Amino acid sequence: MAIYHCGIKIISRGKGKSAVAAAAYRSGETITNEYDGVTHDYTRKRGIVHTEILLPDNAPAEYSDRAVLWNAVEKIEKAKNSQLAREIEIALPVELSLLQNKSLVREYVKKHFVEQGMCADIAIHDTDSGNPHAHIMLTMRPFTEEKTWGDKQKKEYILDKDGNKIYDKKRRSYKCKSVPTTDWNEQTKAEEWRSGWAESVNRYLEKLNHSERVDHRSYERQGIEQIPTVHLGVAAFQMEKRGIRTERGNLNREIEVTNQRLRQLKARIVKLQNWLKEESENIAPPTLADVIQGILSRREQTGKSDRYQSIGNLKAAAKMLNFLQENQIMDMAGLEEKVKDMYGRQFDIRDKLKPIERRLKVLDEHIKQADIYLAHKGKKARTEAEGILFTAAGKYLKGVMNGKTTLPTKAWRAECDKLTAERNRLNGEYVSLKDEVKEVEQIRKNVDTIMREETQRTQPKRTHDMEL
Repeated sequence: MAIYHCGIKIISRGKGKSAVAAAAYRSGETITNEYDGVTHDYTRKRGIVHTEILLPDNAPAEYSDRAVLWNAVEKIEKAKNSQLAREIEIALPVELSLLQNKSLVREYVKKHFVEQGMCADIAIHDTDSGNPHAHIMLTMRPFTEEKTWGDKQKKEYILDKDGNKIYDKKRRSYKCKSVPTTDWNEQTKAEEWRSGWAESVNRYLEKLNHSERVDHRSYERQGIEQIPTVHLGVAAFQMEKRGIRTERGNLNREIEVTNQRLRQLKARIVKLQNWLKEESENIAPPTLADVIQGILSRREQTGKSDRYQSIGNLKAAAKMLNFLQENQIMDMAGLEEKVKDMYGRQFDIRDKLKPIERRLKVLDEHIKQADIYLAHKGKKARTEAEGILFTAAGKYLKGVMNGKTTLPTKAWRAECDKLTAERNRLNGEYVSLKDEVKEVEQIRKNVDTIMREETQRTQPKRTHDMEL
């Protein structure tokens, strides 16, 4: 079924990235980077089913050539930490054909990026593994009316309250600030692009009579009380498809079990709340315990035992009364408060589990990349893929180690063990809460039976006249 994924990231020279290399890899082509002289050959890459470049009206026509476009970007960006390109990665709905997905992506890209002045380099990947997706590389510098590169930002003088420029004696110049020439880097744009993709997908699914829909919002924003699973990635997905269990797959399975338990528990508590709301209107002013005790006493005095057979026996009735007394529940309102407390504890367990699961996902990726890096460190790569994995792992670790030179793999594993223990503790709380809910559910059944039989007992017997 259709899934939602729309990732946004920056390809930056400061992080050792190259726009030319990224474009070559995503398109499966050979392109030489004129900035550093390195040739990137990815012609053996499989699964690339479509590529194209879309240009805004004021871009040079020669930029429809991928090599020309991204070499021009590398040339105009002088700084060693320049942001070279923005990449949008989107999951394509499996319900649509390749032709339909091409049209979907093209419409989305034109509306949200090309019409705003960006060049867009599109590559659709599909290896028939059930994960069709598109990479959209975007330029980050606007064009002038003369079809040349414009400035990313401009300087504006800082003025005093009278509208005069402020002179900085230390720098011997007037104070100024940098102002972006476009709004492409504003945080609101990410939300706009993500929601735009969901709208585009849903419009196509509806137009082509598919019932599936996607939503760009997180589970929390949608009001869905569910812990998100981790992204498997291509390698793990293929292994899972062949029946080989992976760490990420196991983590997802644990999360699914937790989600299922939380959903079931919530449903049971909500059912109790609804019952209490109905019964609170029917129970008379005397305390709940007094009503039940009085009914049981009358039944015992009259010697009628059918009552005890219907709800179990006297032991079950005594257990019910003990629970009410131990929890100081005097009436239906008190029982309702008890259920509300259980509902709150269920939310509390969920809210504590969510950050733990998120951090475990991060640690899982840290440890995975560290294992890849250490496995290939000091060894000659046997294949190009191994070399790419080693380089990518090194860059990833450099970005998360904050200048440290020693891999804190031991600390990551220790934190992972600690969080796993905390998750197990919370699962234990869940089991305890589940047992408590079960006990209150039994009370609900008993009270229902008692009140129903008491109503039947107090109603006058109806007689029927027979017509002869």
